[in-house]
Amino acid sequence: MVLVLVLVLVLVLKHHLLLEPSPKLVVWNLKFILPAAMEYLWIALGSALGGMGRYWLSGVIANRVGETFPWGTMFVNVTGSFLIGFLAVSTATEGRLLMSPMARKFLLVGILGGYTTFSSFSLQTLNLMQEGQWGAASLNILLSVAACLLAVWLGHVAGQALSR
Repeated sequence: MVLVLVLVLVLVLKHHLLLEPSPKLVVWNLKFILPAAMEYLWIALGSALGGMGRYWLSGVIANRVGETFPWGTMFVNVTGSFLIGFLAVSTATEGRLLMSPMARKFLLVGILGGYTTFSSFSLQTLNLMQEGQWGAASLNILLSVAACLLAVWLGHVAGQALSR
């Protein structure tokens, strides 16, 4: 992740600074480059926080109910879907929760992007299939998709209700 951020920053700096070597243009371009770089850093920080939250919460659930079925991943995906539905509506320009565009990206793209676990869901479902647990794999797919769609809809409705 850090390597990708460094590479993006280098490419942006190369494009904006090296193509136009005038000192005045370099200072002027830095005014626009630094906010863009900070945006990526805030999203990276949010992703790290969301990933840590996902790891902790799914671990707590796995310790309580066992790991024969990926309940922790499902819980994280459902709560993440609810939160993204709620925040997408309630923090929109017409929503009730006032938030800067950067804070909104930090929450929606960073924290919730790092928190939700569709890749984990896919791998765990594949593992269930490879172990011959077709019923559990099917249940995981059906419950996860249905519960996440329901949760994102409920979050959307809750955000709309708050915005009225």
